[in-house]
Amino acid sequence: MYRIGQGIDFHKLVEGREFWLGGILIPHTKGALGHSDADVLLHAICDAMLGAISLGDIGMHFPDTDNAFKGIDSKILLKKCYELIQNKGYKIVNIDSTILLQAPKIRKYVDEMRLVIADILQLSSFDVSIKATTTEHLSFIGREEGIVASANILLQKMNII
Repeated sequence: MYRIGQGIDFHKLVEGREFWLGGILIPHTKGALGHSDADVLLHAICDAMLGAISLGDIGMHFPDTDNAFKGIDSKILLKKCYELIQNKGYKIVNIDSTILLQAPKIRKYVDEMRLVIADILQLSSFDVSIKATTTEHLSFIGREEGIVASANILLQKMNII
């Protein structure tokens, strides 16, 4: 049995914050604002996993009102979401994601992000797709005020012998 999930996350970009994306620190003058490290890509993947098996969303499991998650590394949240789907008897087949941002250009970081995500989720980097696009200077993304990531995931029921 297969299940498909979709996730999306938005964060405001501000000066004075580190810019975490796909589990890596990227040099930039702005970073995403959030309760955790605000890694929009990992958050979108978490929501896709949780949604695929009807477990709600990332905010339900790791609320921004809980100080235990203040400043938390989103790789930890990704691992915890992965454990939740494993506990329900599912494994990940593949992930396809898109990041919408005007700057910085992230092409040179994509392979490292794929490796980080694949390692946490026990996948091959071939099974993790990350694409990026600008909005041609349109909207809050084009004005470099925010960043958006979306992710789709395919899960497969594990054979239990």
